Amino acid sequence: MKYLIVGLGNIGAEYEHTRHNIGFDIADAFVEKHGGSYRNDRLADVAEVKWKGRTFVVIKPTTYMNLSGKAVKYWMDKEKVPLENILVLVDDLALPLEVIRLRAGGSDAGQNGLTSIQEMLGTKEYPRLRFGIGNNFPRGRQVEFVLGKWSNEEWAIVMAKLGKCVELIESFASVGLPRTMNIFNTLVYPY
Repeated sequence: MKYLIVGLGNIGAEYEHTRHNIGFDIADAFVEKHGGSYRNDRLADVAEVKWKGRTFVVIKPTTYMNLSGKAVKYWMDKEKVPLENILVLVDDLALPLEVIRLRAGGSDAGQNGLTSIQEMLGTKEYPRLRFGIGNNFPRGRQVEFVLGKWSNEEWAIVMAKLGKCVELIESFASVGLPRTMNIFNTLVYPY
């Protein structure tokens, strides 16, 4: 069983640990827990992790958010991963910071990385983990908020949620999407 785990974010030190790069941070937490390491490869930093008889190809696209679909399509084809075994990790302004949501598909909700993936795959029906980042910003300041760093108060919640996201990825691969959605979509921090 092979899975493609896609952390969405932007490359470069200025984007590290920003709200928009939470997909990279989730991918890193998963790879770190399972003793993997990244190599720079075509269109992405790539790690391969083995766990309970399953292989996870974890990618962090180096294409910038708006072209993430190129990396997803390339690695999906190269590794021969079926659509239902892809999991995209993404930030979500529409969700409060206290929650995560696993979805089987759906709208890109204006998220450029998801838009790119949808265009390249020709479908919006692929699993994604939406990590709530909240929308606590003044009108007209959305870009600054999304590309901003977490506050100290938020960071404690983020760290707890990262651990839950790693468990969610493991659950997705071991018990499947529907059961994992039932387990994790009802959780609200503190866990």
